[in-house]
Amino acid sequence: MLKLFNVLAPAASALLLATLSIAGAIAVAQNAPSSPEKQAGKAVEIRQGLFNVQAFAFGPVGAMLKGAAPVDAALVQKEAARVQMTSSMITEVFKLDTRKFQTKTKAKDKVWSDQEDFAKKANDLHEAAVALEAAGKKGDKSGILDAAGKVGNACKACHDEYREK
Repeated sequence: MLKLFNVLAPAASALLLATLSIAGAIAVAQNAPSSPEKQAGKAVEIRQGLFNVQAFAFGPVGAMLKGAAPVDAALVQKEAARVQMTSSMITEVFKLDTRKFQTKTKAKDKVWSDQEDFAKKANDLHEAAVALEAAGKKGDKSGILDAAGKVGNACKACHDEYREK
């Protein structure tokens, strides 16, 4: 039995080494940087996902603003905090300039040619969301609706400048 082990051990070691080498090569290939086109597509996907989450978060507050739902200060606080978080990521998800790639996006070229104003508008949204959360903490219906309107206006200001219809 020991003789058989001594004969098979080198072969098994070589097979194990070959298998590990192949597995390592596959892992490296899978983790290699994707093509610029794939990176652009992923960037657009992330941006759109962020804005979908943002719309989800502001939806209940928007319904309150339109009179379609009662004003709920606790819900306003929760959703305002979510809009703060998502708005703080806007400039980060637009770091990759995707203009030269064939992607399905509504982002105008101006996002990258006027980054200073784009960043200002993203910050305006963030600040409006901070004010909305503060209004929610106070619980005053008119203050909440006023602050919610300012969040909506901040969204619109950016869409008017930087988003295709």
